Order: sequence, then structure tokens, then C-alpha cells
Amino acid sequence: MPILQDVLEEITDAMRRAEDRGRVADYIPQLAGVDPARFGIAVVTGDGAMHCAGDAEETFSIQSISKVFTLTMALGRIGDGLWRRVGREPSGNAFNSIVQLEREDGIPRNPFINAGAIVVTDVVLSGHEPREAIGAILHFLRFLAEDDSIIIDKAVARSETLTGYRNVALANYMKSFGNLNHEPERTLGVYFHQCAIAMSCRQLALAGRFLATGGRNPGTGFRVVSPERAKRINAVMLTCGHYDGSGDFAYHVGIPAKSGVGGGILGVVPGKASIAVWSPGLNAVGNSQLGALAMERLTRAMGWSVFGP
Repeated sequence: MPILQDVLEEITDAMRRAEDRGRVADYIPQLAGVDPARFGIAVVTGDGAMHCAGDAEETFSIQSISKVFTLTMALGRIGDGLWRRVGREPSGNAFNSIVQLEREDGIPRNPFINAGAIVVTDVVLSGHEPREAIGAILHFLRFLAEDDSIIIDKAVARSETLTGYRNVALANYMKSFGNLNHEPERTLGVYFHQCAIAMSCRQLALAGRFLATGGRNPGTGFRVVSPERAKRINAVMLTCGHYDGSGDFAYHVGIPAKSGVGGGILGVVPGKASIAVWSPGLNAVGNSQLGALAMERLTRAMGWSVFGP
């Protein structure tokens, strides 16, 4: 078996030398200036060992990776009742598409496209003021990563609030179908702030490890979710975690994972490891171009694909 740290160093060296790095998410002004040369990767294994390479300690906007954690929170609140308001099928469309909502009566295809994540956030907001819900999401991530230094980047949140017209349209459209319980601006306020959470690869790998260890946080011994629920969340990540690039990611990488337009990817190797990678440049479908390639090389080298070595 290859030595994991050596594999990470080799991947990082190759990714830093890559010429085609994709394109940063310039439609969000605060993300447009991120240096595309950055690359970081962190892996925490089931025994708690942390392995990092590259810019693994530099924070970045986790964006849609936050949807994994709000989904976990929403399922904790209302359980499988959530699936009456959002589906579990791959979308086949762009992450911010409005097309399917009209055909499917305001029910988003899955919780990881923007419309579905807005519904999930609406559930998390239930019974709270927006500020309280934002605080609860941040507290949950700090608890999972055992790190109180995790923050929300207010400049990114402001940037998304000022330019998120498509998300405003999605929220209003779902409200018209009765699939938002709060006023759109209140739910969106929470949504924009959760997407603006800033984390490093190391912090993100730690936050996601409960999904690799049957729902238990190995650092604290606390059971975050049941083994059954961890399995179900991983299943949705595998089939829907990369928007209309999910099938391609499963084909090449072969693990549950969730991407974000900040260039991050959180990956889960059930029973073995939690992985976080960051490279800001995106491919044509909005996923980290080099992050996906790095994940592919890692799972191949370590024999970590869930479909076999």
C-alpha cells in the first residue's frame, strides 16, 4: 500500500504544475480575485491521523459544500419528512437552473442544487430568527471540526446577497408553489451566509469525518447521525454532489463527494477517510477542475473507490 503522505505530496506537485486550471467563479465578485494557483489537500483517516499538503491551512469559501451540513441538520429536525419537499434524484441541469421547478411543481430535484438547498435552509430556519439559524449552522461546523476559529466571510456573504438574482428567483418561484414556509428574503439571508463560511482543507476534512465513520465524530465520540442516515447522506452525495457532473465524478473518482464553486470538494471514503481538496478554478459545470483530478489520482493510488480498487 502506498504511503498516504507521499501520495498527497506527489499529487500536490503535479497540480501546482498544471497549466489548465479552470476558471474561478467570477460571477461572485468576492471570489473573482482568488488566486487560481492555489491548491491544498487534507485527509483524515479513520484512526484520526491527519495528512496535509499544499495550501491545506488556507481558508476558502466553502459555498455549496455547506449543503451537506445543513442537510444533516434538516434531517435531524424533521427526518424523512424532508423528502416530501425535495427529491433525491440527479438533476441533469445546472446547479442554479429554474427549468425543472416549473415542470415539477416547485419541488427541487435534490438537496444539493441551489433550489433544493434553499428548501433545506428553510427547514433549518424554522422556529428561529435568521441570525439564530446562521449561528446554529456555524456552531455545528465548529463542533464537527472541533475548531472555534471557523467564521463566516462577511464580504463574501454581502457579495452574494447583492448579486444572487437567480437564487432570489428560485426562492420566489418555490414560494409561489408553497414550498417555502418563510419569506424568501429571510431564507435567502441564511442561505447566503452559510455559503460564505470560510474553512481550510484541514478543517473541512475534520468536519466531514462523521460521514466516513458511520455517523460518529471520532474526535469527541459523539454520535452526529445514525449509521443508516450517514449511509443515506453519502448516497445523495455520490449521485447528486457534483450537479450535472455527478455521473462523471462517480465514474472517475468513485466516492461520495460534494463540490462548491469556491473550488473546494469534500469527499468521503466510508470506513476509511474524509478528504478535502481546494483548487479555485472550475470546469464547465462549476466543479473544481484540479480538485476532481486530484481526487481521482488519490482514490486510484489508495484503492479507495467504493466500486473497487
